[in-house]
Amino acid sequence: MKKDNKTIFVCQTCGYQSRKWLGKCTECNAWGSLVEEHDITTKSSTGNKKSTKNAPVSIESIQLNHDYRLKTNINEFDRVLGGGLVPGSLILVGGDPGIGKSTLMLQALFGLAQAQHKVLYVSGEESVRQIKMRSDRLKTSHSNMWIVSETDLTAIHPMIDSVNPDVLVADSIQTLYSPDLTAAPGTVSQVREAAMQIMQMAKKRNLPVFIVGHVTKEGAIAGPRLLEHMVDTVLSFEGDRNHVFRILRAVKNRFGSTNEIGVFEMKDSGLEEVSNPSAVFLSERPKNVPGSVVTASMEGTRPILVEIQALASRTVFGNPRRTVLGLDSNRVAVLVAVAEKKAGLNLMQHDIFMNVTGGVKVDEPAVDMGILAAVASSFLDQAVPNQTAVFGEVGLTGEIRPISHIEKRLAETAKMGFQRCLLPVSNLKRMIHKPQIELIGVRDVQQVMLYLFE
Repeated sequence: MKKDNKTIFVCQTCGYQSRKWLGKCTECNAWGSLVEEHDITTKSSTGNKKSTKNAPVSIESIQLNHDYRLKTNINEFDRVLGGGLVPGSLILVGGDPGIGKSTLMLQALFGLAQAQHKVLYVSGEESVRQIKMRSDRLKTSHSNMWIVSETDLTAIHPMIDSVNPDVLVADSIQTLYSPDLTAAPGTVSQVREAAMQIMQMAKKRNLPVFIVGHVTKEGAIAGPRLLEHMVDTVLSFEGDRNHVFRILRAVKNRFGSTNEIGVFEMKDSGLEEVSNPSAVFLSERPKNVPGSVVTASMEGTRPILVEIQALASRTVFGNPRRTVLGLDSNRVAVLVAVAEKKAGLNLMQHDIFMNVTGGVKVDEPAVDMGILAAVASSFLDQAVPNQTAVFGEVGLTGEIRPISHIEKRLAETAKMGFQRCLLPVSNLKRMIHKPQIELIGVRDVQQVMLYLFE
């Protein structure tokens, strides 16, 4: 009697496989994540030794067109990609539900279609009529845009052969499935198989492909970790659905700078790019209010001025609260301890609340001085001078350490109309081109307190 395929249990979090069901995955310690699937072994290809089509070539013989990148006509999007789409690249776009991933894809495809590129949008979540309704609302209809609602990978391949698009979008990877696997769509096996087939097709046809992916409740892209390793670029679309601003961040990019961001504003007509994020983030900044400090953060190759707000109020509980939004909570706790030890601020009996306006997340050490100054300003109830910006890294002993890209930060600060800036003294000594603003070099936390709160 012919034996059936064996049953295995696959963890939907990390991809771990087990022959028996386990309540807890032994690899990632996730509870209830193992799902039953059929183990389908692939046939051995050792019998056909002449099936290899590729042959090694000398790297010197490969000719490249370094200027050939497909432009989406969305400057913020092209900047995050590194200058445009590279032929044959595989790009994963992840984000929370309702954040605007499908809207971004339609607008990007419309820009490519206007440049006489044929594009194909494969949706596994919406019908063609629903896509048409969204496209009419966004005013992104074009004759070079082709759409289809399909989830079967075996049916998608003939469509690509017949349409022969220049760019492909698969929305989303969790809805695609291969009938060769018995697992349900969205499982680790199906996501891995779908991504593998799409990657092989993209490399073989030299076709740039966007893959839209869902995220888990922890914020990670759903599916196996292998998915992020397979693709060339990973883009994270961040932001609060109740907030108008969206941040497109490059987490991984083989053809450009990582941690590059693009800023968009969500409107009724779709996503509108923000060419000057510093002006937008500081547009509603209050003047001469304690607890508000402006600092400069480097996002990829671009400096952005952000406002850090702090509120220190006396606690009525035994343990003071530390609520932080947009910053590293551990870093804030360290800087609060430094402020109490080196600056003489009695913060142990105060609740501290911190926020970065505009929904931006800042995680570089260069904003340490801004965090410390905001906390001190709220605690002392003294406002930092309105035309003053601060940036620098703070050490555990209270010293102000140098930071990178100081000239770019100062140029952005001067462009936004600030007249004075506090920065590490070591950076000030090494500067060659100084902007036409007052620069004050500080060595430690005590000097920061002296200059800001006389």
